[in-house]
Amino acid sequence: MHTQVGRGGGWRRQLLAAGAVTSLALLAACSNGSSSSGGSKTTGAAPTLTGDCAQYQAYAGHSGTKVTMFASILSPESDSLQSSWKQFSTCTGITISYEGSNDFESQLPVRVNGGNAPDLAVIPQPGLLAQMVKTGKVVKPPAETVTNEAKWAPIWKTYGSVNGTFYAAPMSANIKSLVWYSPKAFSAAGYKVPTTWADLMSLSSTIAKAGKNKPWCGGLGSGTATGWPATDWLEEIVLGKYGGDVYDQWVNHTVKFSDPKIIAAMNVLQGWMHNPDWVNGGFGGVSTIASTTFQDAGGPILKGKCSMLQQASFYEAQWPKGTKVGPSGDIWAFKLPAADPSVSDPVEGGGEFVAAFSDRPEVQAVQNYLSTAAWATSRIKVAPGWVSANQGVDPAVYTDPVDQLSAKYLTDPTATFRFDASDLMPAAIGSGKEWTEFTAWFSNNQSVAKTAANIDAAWPQ
Repeated sequence: MHTQVGRGGGWRRQLLAAGAVTSLALLAACSNGSSSSGGSKTTGAAPTLTGDCAQYQAYAGHSGTKVTMFASILSPESDSLQSSWKQFSTCTGITISYEGSNDFESQLPVRVNGGNAPDLAVIPQPGLLAQMVKTGKVVKPPAETVTNEAKWAPIWKTYGSVNGTFYAAPMSANIKSLVWYSPKAFSAAGYKVPTTWADLMSLSSTIAKAGKNKPWCGGLGSGTATGWPATDWLEEIVLGKYGGDVYDQWVNHTVKFSDPKIIAAMNVLQGWMHNPDWVNGGFGGVSTIASTTFQDAGGPILKGKCSMLQQASFYEAQWPKGTKVGPSGDIWAFKLPAADPSVSDPVEGGGEFVAAFSDRPEVQAVQNYLSTAAWATSRIKVAPGWVSANQGVDPAVYTDPVDQLSAKYLTDPTATFRFDASDLMPAAIGSGKEWTEFTAWFSNNQSVAKTAANIDAAWPQ
């Protein structure tokens, strides 16, 4: 998932409380004449932007208009999102009315099918994008956005395409394959960062036997998207145990959930995150993982109640203000090792894609701007934990250590990279049945076999 930011995923996924509508109405400022803050000189229909506003000249001519945007990105991540286009909005006069919701995945289809689609939607699941394209309501991006696609790696364009047709430009990228921990706590206990799956499991056992805390904490809660973190855990195991080919076949349902390979991977997850001796530090037993929000899941690490949390790079935004994140700080992260050492550096990632449901000029102006390296750079500067898929971004812009770590793995040409599987599966599965069944697996101790069978039975024919 994000939000996402998914989740991602922005991923989902995605962050903190229930979403609230916030309207960024910044229509000030383009008075006649020039100034250091950017003025405008009217020449025909579109004004000439000057000063700091000159960089937005290509988007001028739409003052007094409003563009609605709907996404799963919640505060605090949505705060930096809105800050990232503040100057653009001020200079162009386009109000971007943003709404974030924890119920995004379920509400977007309702709104689109009900004739109440947003102008733009930030979609963290290619499967959901495909579902929206089938409604006939998604508008193909304008020429400028298509031109900007040259700045993204080709694989990202495929994730924003449906049946070979490009619909949605990538907004963000994230790495799911991280484990968050406290370097100070590890150092005090004499623990070393594990580099193999066997070492990770051995460390978990050592921490549990020491009896001071639980090795793992976790949370699946995310509104109507509850369950998505557990799908990431399984995806990491499948990719790290069998590699990219089996992973791809699983996404396409050529390899079913009830296939022995996937059952074996689910049993690995069962032994890891269903182990009552290993989870859920700071919250209770295994079942509390289902009732704990993913945003709150890592908090016990700072309190010494648990040692590790498997979560994506965007989780950095969840650490309390003042938390030092870095190799010698309060919190840091290491890459989750491959379940099978023969798989070359498995990396699971996610992202978000901007789809349009209107071709009004002001909507296209915002859509184009969000596909540029200039916008990505502005977002990076105000959003630690956020990474762009746009190759036009200067790597030196990344000053946050987690962003640098993420970029290292996301750009590694030797890595076995795959997009979040549940985001690629049909929306009825990847953002529906899989979430609910995984939640039941954790909350009700539903069996592995029943969980797999229920998901297979729901797969669209």
